[in-house]
Parts: sequence; structure tokens; C-alpha cells
Amino acid sequence: MKRFFSIIIIFFIFQSIHEIAYSIDVSKGFSKLAEKSMPSVVNISATTVVETRSRQFPFQVPPGSPFEDFFKEFEKNQGPQKRRSTALGSGFVIKDSGIVITNNHVIQNAEGIFVKFTDGKEYEAKLVGTDPVSDIAVLKIKSDKKFPAVKFGDSNKARVGDWVLAIGNPFGLGGTVTQGIISAINRDINMGRYDNFIQTDASINQGNSGGPLFNMNGEVMGINTAIYSNSGGSVGIGFAIPANFAKNVIEQLIKYGETKRGWLGVRIQTVTKEIAESLGLKEAVGALVTDVNPDSPADKAGLKPGDIIIVFNGKKVKSMRDLPRLVGEAPVGKAASVKIWRNKKEILKTVILGRLENTAEFKQKIPKKTSEQQVKSLGIDVRDIEEDDRKMRNKLEKKTGVIIKKIDPNGAMALLPIRPGDAIISLQNNSIKNVKDFDKKLNKIIKSGKKTILLTIIDIQNTTRYIGVKIK
Repeated sequence: MKRFFSIIIIFFIFQSIHEIAYSIDVSKGFSKLAEKSMPSVVNISATTVVETRSRQFPFQVPPGSPFEDFFKEFEKNQGPQKRRSTALGSGFVIKDSGIVITNNHVIQNAEGIFVKFTDGKEYEAKLVGTDPVSDIAVLKIKSDKKFPAVKFGDSNKARVGDWVLAIGNPFGLGGTVTQGIISAINRDINMGRYDNFIQTDASINQGNSGGPLFNMNGEVMGINTAIYSNSGGSVGIGFAIPANFAKNVIEQLIKYGETKRGWLGVRIQTVTKEIAESLGLKEAVGALVTDVNPDSPADKAGLKPGDIIIVFNGKKVKSMRDLPRLVGEAPVGKAASVKIWRNKKEILKTVILGRLENTAEFKQKIPKKTSEQQVKSLGIDVRDIEEDDRKMRNKLEKKTGVIIKKIDPNGAMALLPIRPGDAIISLQNNSIKNVKDFDKKLNKIIKSGKKTILLTIIDIQNTTRYIGVKIK
């Protein structure tokens, strides 16, 4: 009996020693991991030009005053006030050549992107490619230096309860480390068709977007992207894009500058328990095909409404939302195996996948690309006047020219009474056809030695004005 109790006591002693040792190892692991990983994490600042129209008078004109129309007209003709706005975020280096990963929403519409390392060194970066659908962007630091890089891990091996570290730039404070665990995996938060987030209780706040979520081996398991919070601050519910999903998108953005996702061409719905039972399926799994697009890959392969897709390319389709992700990650133009449930038996089909981005359905959800150009001598970005512009503004009905998209705050036109959306219809009283024609005529004027030019503008209030610009 004494020996029995001795064994129990010894067991608990060893158990306690093991727990203490484990907690010490974890503590040491955090500091070593942070020290190892922080040099690869960057703070990102993305600058945009914001326009405001401030009131010129410190008083308000009473309604009905004889001066009311005068002051309204005066304020209307005042040019917009321009100021720089800076969005802060995080990112991390994945190639020593200076390839940086962040979120699309951090750098969206940015005119200038800068990355700053924990040693204080700052570099300008250019956009390599961006994917608004997955909220991932790839940047390239404008430098020939070698930078410390981190690697992606296998997010499929992530388990609930695993330790993780988040490193980023919350509220612009710079390299900040927070620790926590993986709270959940495969989380759908209704942000898009490919929702498959890792949930963590590591503290994530504004400015952490685009930063890495590390495992204890120093591998990136996810890209911190969103938080659940009513106040805007961390409440212990943060979400990261899984590494395995991100890697596929990043590889395509680096290679092509855009994504190339697989397309099957079906509409699907959830397989309920009742549907499964009625069709002789043992469990409620897969995606039920409700419609097949004509001439789509699915149509050519012989898929029909009522089929249940239960396996795609050897991977089980556990629920409806698994299928879009599996198809999207599959290579375009390659054969994919699709196992379906039809007439109470399994049937194997082979599908040659199309490209999602080429479909009419996808194109309707993204802005149409137009002819655009940066005009450095004037400090503006312009695009062609389109039919939609003519429909919205009757003065543009029979006009050709360009629409101002962006204005460089340091450019020749920064302080003039113009704004994005204004249309330039002529140059030196000569009409403009499009972006190409505008650039050609402007260069001809500059080469002639002229220092000022005359622009005819129809502004967003549908008023025609003439603007004189000194060329920089």
C-alpha cells in the first residue's frame, strides 16, 4: 500500500515538473520566436488624397436672406481642400528579394505605399498584384537589398488549442507581439465565397490587418484580416486567412499579377438531412446542384440538376461551402475528377475546368477596366470618358475626352479648383478624343516649349470652366 501511494506521489511530482517545464519552454519559445520573426514583419502606410470642402465663413446665412444665393454660389465655386490620408496596416516578407504580403484593404486605391521595418528603415513599395475577393495583396520593395523572410506553414495541420503569435502594427504603434491560441478553424464569417478563416484569441486590433499569425515553429499559419468587435478594439475574436489558401493566391499574383481560379459552372445549395434521406444518401454531405450553366465545364461533363457533388479532386466535400474553395484552388484548363451521387449510386465524372474571372457572372461584380494613364507633367491620372459618364451628365452627351481619376497632392494641378470626376474635353481649345490623344497633344505642347496650358473642363456639377495650368 505504501509503495502504491509512493508511486502516486512520484507520478504527481513528475506531472507537476513536466507542466512547469512546459510552461517555461513556452515562455522561452515566445521570446525566441518574437526575436526571430519580428525582423520580417513590416508596418505599412498607404497614402491617398482626400478632398474636403470647408466653409469659408464662420457664420451661417439665415434661410431667406437676400445674401443666401450669393454665399451658396461663392461656396460652390471654391475648390476642394486636399489633404493626405494615411492608412496603417501590417505585412511580412516572404522572399528575401523584398516580396511583401498584406491585405488588399490596407493598400486599396493607394497613391504611395511605404514599408517600415522594426530597425526603423523605411522603403517605398510597388503593387505587384491584388485580389479583392480574398483580400490579399502582394508588394515589392523598391530596393536591391536582401531582406529577412519568413515561410508559410501547413495550415491544414492547425489544431484548435495550438499556440500562435500575432505580430503587427496595431494603432500605428509598430512591432507589437500578442499571443493566444487557435480558437476555431474553417470559420465562415460571411465575407465571401471562400470563407475558411482561422479564428484566434491573440489580440488583434486596427493596424494588425495584413500581419502574420505564427505557429510555434515560426511558420506563418495565416494572414490576420478581420476582427469581431462592436467597439473596434480586440475582444479576443480575430480571423486569419489560412496559409494554404493564401499561398495559391500569392503564387498567381506574383506570376500573373492577377488570379486564375477554377470554374465549374453550377449553382449549389446545402444538403439537409431530409434531402440526404430522400435521395438515399447516408449522411448530409456534399453540395446539391440546383442549376448547370449552359456550355459550362459542368454541362460538358454531364452534370445535372439534382446531382450531389460529394468528392472533388479526391477531397471530400463535407458541406456546400467547401466546393467553391476546392474548385477555386484547382488549376484552370486541367482535368478534375468529380464524384457525384445520382440515382442512389456514386458516379465519377471528369471535368476540364474553366476560369472564373472570364465568366460574365464574375465580370459583373468587378469594375470594368478602362484605358487609364498617369500624366506626370500635370500630376493627374486620367481615363477615357465612357457612355455611363455621358448618361449621368448631359453636358458630356456628345463629348469626348478624359475623366480625372486621381490628383497628385504635389503635382501641378494639386491646388487648382478641380477634383476627381471632372472631365477634360479640350486642350488649348482643341478637342480631345481619349487618353491616348490627350497624351499625344500634351507632349507636343510641352516639346514646343510652352510653360502653361489651357484646359476646358466640365466639372462634376456639370459646369464648364477654363483652367490655366503651369507645367511642371
